[in-house]
Amino acid sequence: MDTYDGIKLFFKSVTSVFFREIKVSGTENVPMDKPCIFIVAPHANQFVDPGLVIISNPRRFSPLMAQSSFKKKIVGTIAKSLKAIPVIRPQDLAVKGTGKLVSDKKEFVLSGQDTQFTQQVSARDVIVLSKAVSFEVTEVISDTQLKLKKELTDEAIELIKNSGTYKVIPHVDQSTLYDKVHERLNTGECIVIFPEGGSHDRSELLPLKAGFAIMALGAMVENKDLDIKIVPVGLNYFHPHRFRSRAVISYGAPISIKPEWVEAYGQGGTAKREAIAALLEAGYDGLKSVTVNAPNYNVLMTIAAARRLYKPAAEHRLKIDQVVELNRRFLLGYKYFEKDPRLVDLAERIKAYNNTLKYFGLRDHQVARTQTAAYSAAPVLISRLLKIFFLALFGFPSIIINSPLIILISFISQRKQEEALAGSSVKIAARDVLATWKILVALVGTPALYGFYSFILFSYLYYQGYQHSFSLSLGVWVILPFVQYASVLFLESSVDIYRSLKPLYLSLSNPDGAAELRKMRESLSETITQFVDENGSTALSDFDRHKFDAMELHEKVESRSILRNLNLSATNIQKWLDDKQIFNFSTTSSATTSDAEEE
Repeated sequence: MDTYDGIKLFFKSVTSVFFREIKVSGTENVPMDKPCIFIVAPHANQFVDPGLVIISNPRRFSPLMAQSSFKKKIVGTIAKSLKAIPVIRPQDLAVKGTGKLVSDKKEFVLSGQDTQFTQQVSARDVIVLSKAVSFEVTEVISDTQLKLKKELTDEAIELIKNSGTYKVIPHVDQSTLYDKVHERLNTGECIVIFPEGGSHDRSELLPLKAGFAIMALGAMVENKDLDIKIVPVGLNYFHPHRFRSRAVISYGAPISIKPEWVEAYGQGGTAKREAIAALLEAGYDGLKSVTVNAPNYNVLMTIAAARRLYKPAAEHRLKIDQVVELNRRFLLGYKYFEKDPRLVDLAERIKAYNNTLKYFGLRDHQVARTQTAAYSAAPVLISRLLKIFFLALFGFPSIIINSPLIILISFISQRKQEEALAGSSVKIAARDVLATWKILVALVGTPALYGFYSFILFSYLYYQGYQHSFSLSLGVWVILPFVQYASVLFLESSVDIYRSLKPLYLSLSNPDGAAELRKMRESLSETITQFVDENGSTALSDFDRHKFDAMELHEKVESRSILRNLNLSATNIQKWLDDKQIFNFSTTSSATTSDAEEE
């Protein structure tokens, strides 16, 4: 096993612990005999995103990575082993400006007091006033005056009046970066780039940066025989920052670079800019085909609810990649009919239904389970409580043992979240850094914590005169992670069972309210299904209302659910812990979905 395979195995083990299920689709689209640039979006997790691409990609590649990341111990070591190409990000070189800005009117000249523009600023540098306000410099006139590329805005003038402080971000010549990329592509290798730039937690794609287009077109201008393919890769998370969530990695159809784009790029000037814009647009369209790109989270919640209520999909067994694809198609339909009064009214009804679910403390898939009669619900409720108690006996000690680590992970990840939010203009709540820091802290903290416990055990056994105290303590340190992983599985099952108690309790405590909720759901489901079946072909040329007919009914899957037939035999537990289960990474996963995909 070489270094690359070792890193791939490392990421596979880490991600399979963090995620409950990982599904990969579209790898057959990846060209195996041509140089490729994989453009990946959305960039929702700093550390996790590259890991998922590594474990799913059939090609080896060199990722582009911020040069500042090379300085971090774990990330830097992995980057060097992957032969990552360092990218100097201008924002990493930002410095605080000397003196204060004093401009007070709209103009292309920026003035300062006690400033040292001739020493600190050069043409093409950027003056930053806030996270959202910045200006490119075209000329340094003197120590106290700069000529700007665009006129000062009212917001900029207000910031200057109130504070006057500023930062200088130097322009970086990326020619060395492009040379390294061209060298890799000319030898038939692949690179991976996140064209949105930094990570974020928005529900829509950020505008793509032109880097990948310039790299591809520049390389093909230099080498006329080069045939580079741009492959869009969509990372779709159900809950990107949560432990034991699910992820879908989708590879889209490769984008061929048209000869006229290459020719136009070589001409320079306006033709070059148009060629870059054309490839950027093609890349953006490619990423939209493999991602769920909603304008905001409210729309995303509405779309997800509508998809769950659409009868043909709700009644049949869906894999998580099918859930993602259906969400994407529903979103396309939503955008097409966005201003249609019928859809506006339907969206309001869906919001009312979601609010009703919150009031009852239920999720959509649990509503049908409230139909259980009182005489049959009671014994089922008791049975499941007993199962939870039994599972907790095995799983609860894991919480106690790992409590110092849980507290440390929570503290550090929240601190990093606050720092990231303060330093970004695109993040909403900076949830994109949570998973990254949870994993990084766990990678360092887990062996350290278990080593501490083993040291305590060694000290006790040594002072008790036990001859094999060191060997036993070392064995405990090695075995403890596997025992804890088994405990995680027990806790996971107990949480699933706990969630199933709510509809049973509601059917016993408030049967009339449960009946009204079911009636509300059924009516809404009928309306959504009718609207989609009547109008789907208008928004989608390949719409097929009979697409789900051949799929297995969801109720058949429910009859085999672990919640109804919980098998805790030694054979079943051993099955949980075999290689296929531990590394639950698959291109043909058949796991069903329930509440996992609900927001």
